[in-house]
Amino acid sequence: MTSTFPNISISTERLVLRPFDEDDVPALAEMMNDEQVVAWTSVPHPYTEAHAHEWITRSAPDERTVGRGIVLAVTEFLTQRLVGIVHLKNTDRRIRSSEIAYVIAPWARGEGYASEAVLAIAEWLFHDQKFERLELRTAAGNTASQQVAQRIGCISEGVLRNAWIARARTGNGSWAEVRTDVILWSLLPEDLAGVGGQQADPGGFTSYPDWN
Repeated sequence: MTSTFPNISISTERLVLRPFDEDDVPALAEMMNDEQVVAWTSVPHPYTEAHAHEWITRSAPDERTVGRGIVLAVTEFLTQRLVGIVHLKNTDRRIRSSEIAYVIAPWARGEGYASEAVLAIAEWLFHDQKFERLELRTAAGNTASQQVAQRIGCISEGVLRNAWIARARTGNGSWAEVRTDVILWSLLPEDLAGVGGQQADPGGFTSYPDWN
């Protein structure tokens, strides 16, 4: 029988991390059409509400039910507005390791929400689920995501050369694929010791191929 994560919600001082529901479709589609999200992920572009509906109703739930990980919507506690996504993926229960990917909506950047959300799920993963390692991959040019990794205590383990395809605007306004290196980060339970209050961060986008 496949092991799965529980169907959970996690609350922080400002955020609620919860399963997606169909009411999130318009906000998810809007967020995924942001230029920075298009640049650093492989989301379809344009990202339609049909794409969002498929992700929310089938792809995201499947991540948990087949044992690969879990997808959670990140929302503001007070307004219930969609802040972003966190996704545990490539989970290996034998070695107690998982990888995290995330996206933050453009309106929510600079508020420390990325750090707060990633720390919340990391603490749950380590303390409640007894995992021993969390990985994060950031494209070499994605400084915003690298700042988030540093802020939450991740350790850079090296560079995966030519390991990702990002997208960049061309002179005529279209998108072109460009190869880039990837920085591999890790977070262990002991790395969380001494991580203090959240500072404002610019938001981030992990190098992540599965937003479709």
